[in-house]
Amino acid sequence: MIAVAAAAWLLKPDNGLARDLSLIGDAPRGGYLITVSGCDACHTDHAAQGGFLAGGAGLSTPFGTFYPPNITPDRQSGIGTWSLHQFSDALSNGDAPHENLYLIFPYTEFTLMNDQDVVDLYAAVMAAPADPHQPPSNQVAFPFNIRLLLSPWKNLFFSPHRYQADPAQSAAWNRGAYLVNALAHCVACHSPLNALGAVSQARAFTGNPFGGTGGKALAITSLALLADGYTVTSLTALLKTGITPSAGTVGDQMAEVVQHETSHWTEDDLAAVSTYLMANP
Repeated sequence: MIAVAAAAWLLKPDNGLARDLSLIGDAPRGGYLITVSGCDACHTDHAAQGGFLAGGAGLSTPFGTFYPPNITPDRQSGIGTWSLHQFSDALSNGDAPHENLYLIFPYTEFTLMNDQDVVDLYAAVMAAPADPHQPPSNQVAFPFNIRLLLSPWKNLFFSPHRYQADPAQSAAWNRGAYLVNALAHCVACHSPLNALGAVSQARAFTGNPFGGTGGKALAITSLALLADGYTVTSLTALLKTGITPSAGTVGDQMAEVVQHETSHWTEDDLAAVSTYLMANP
């Protein structure tokens, strides 16, 4: 009986995060969020000159190779049939229609997004050109290919909730915290994972030998950044240009992040991320 009760609890559906989806979506603003959140960098195969948001290059992880899906409004290969509620459910709760989403999709961070950002992002995605491209199937070994097993994982490691600003900190610090921990999900790549793929919160930002997608992600705590010669100004410059304080350049994966994401951010957002990271112990 105890085993049955435990199994029932682990597999029980959670209620998820309810959002205000009556807000009016702003597609141009959402277009900026597509860049900041990494949607373009992940769901567009830039190296192969693939269609915008029509599916990304394979991401190698310890659990297998995942191919970012087509998220254009195409009704066959993309998500053109998804409602705003379903889109929100994916970002907020890790649920696609009728199945759990794999952890390679950072819903554990996107759940922190505010309601307006979710609505604006949906408006922008649905305003993108529809593309019929069908990406390859994921190559994930048993038992990690069983999506039902993500239900107990969620019950153990995932708690949907919005970002709550810290009133003791500045507006820039809070914006940086929101970007790093939610929208831009830097924490997902730059933190070690436990054996089941959850971010080790006690060691957040201390680096990841796999970086979430196959490459090493360096530590970005304030101590690590200071040891590498960074200041708020030089870290902001790196995010804009990819140039380190020693006049070197960032590695391959971070170079792609700079090229397709951070180099297109506003100066205020770049400075906010740097402010937060340089103050983060």
